[in-house]
Amino acid sequence: MRLVLLGAPGSGKGTQAALLKAKYACAHISTGDILRQNLKDGTELGLQAKGYMDKGELVPDGLVIKMARERLREDDAVRSGFLMDGFPRTLPQAEAFEEILEELGRPLDAVLLLSIDEEALIRRLSNRRTCRACGRIENLLSMTEKPMPEGGAAVCPACGGELHQRDDDTESVIRNRLKVYHDQTAPLVSWYEAKKKLRVVDASGSPEEILRKIQAVLG
Repeated sequence: MRLVLLGAPGSGKGTQAALLKAKYACAHISTGDILRQNLKDGTELGLQAKGYMDKGELVPDGLVIKMARERLREDDAVRSGFLMDGFPRTLPQAEAFEEILEELGRPLDAVLLLSIDEEALIRRLSNRRTCRACGRIENLLSMTEKPMPEGGAAVCPACGGELHQRDDDTESVIRNRLKVYHDQTAPLVSWYEAKKKLRVVDASGSPEEILRKIQAVLG
């Protein structure tokens, strides 16, 4: 199975990527993971990317595409198929990705777009909390118990640490992230729709329900 996973921040891409990897035994390829591994290994591509990151700049499409090309040539992706998560993000990346797949002789099966009501997504993300102690992520909307110590902060059910709201989970920041996402993704949606690869999946419901919807559209 060769898939691309698209979706707004908070739409559940990470959860579904893990479920799909287990279901189809394919390689989960995250450009964020690729970048971190290249930085850790001190590769030439990683060092080039670090120069941009140290200046607070976006890593250029050319470097991201090179990293993706190398990853797609690794044995697990060739042997078992892949699930692309976070790539492509822009139309130039999508066009380059198409060229890479043609070189490899492995066309995409589908592009899955996780669709969710924007206001519901904002409620979900703005209620997300991260444990300062163990890093566990919880959501106040789904927590059955919210033990509150003095000071009013919710407590992590795993370790008892304080649950706090990350800066990028405030409503104003979320709305800006969604604007950036829509600006970047709208051309990709149209592009893949024209190629008859796009499959829109309602991303409301439990992770298991969403997985069943994905399986239904994949046939």
